[in-house]
Amino acid sequence: NARPEIGSPAPEFSATALVGEKFENIQSGQFLGKWLVLFFYPLDFTFVCPTEIIAFSEAAENFRAIGAEIVGASVDSQFSHLAWTQQDRKSGGLGKINIPLIADLDKTMSKAY
Repeated sequence: NARPEIGSPAPEFSATALVGEKFENIQSGQFLGKWLVLFFYPLDFTFVCPTEIIAFSEAAENFRAIGAEIVGASVDSQFSHLAWTQQDRKSGGLGKINIPLIADLDKTMSKAY
């Protein structure tokens, strides 16, 4: 596997993601012509990640205003993502978020990036 390099196109992807409260297939091609902030985090329901993911979610409209999209990814399932967003923030959940969360169960994207 070739590793991505600065100045080279990012690896293409197609994956199931939690978008709002629905599961959708998202593909790298739908972001052509925009900046894409793609971030990876270890696992759902961990105590380190919620604050960063929530901060990205709250900044999503500002990013969209300048032609950028934010997408998160982890090796958890879309069902785990949904459960985490349904948990209250005061209880360690994400609550409602404004960015897609990719389910990379087979680690295809994690290995490519």
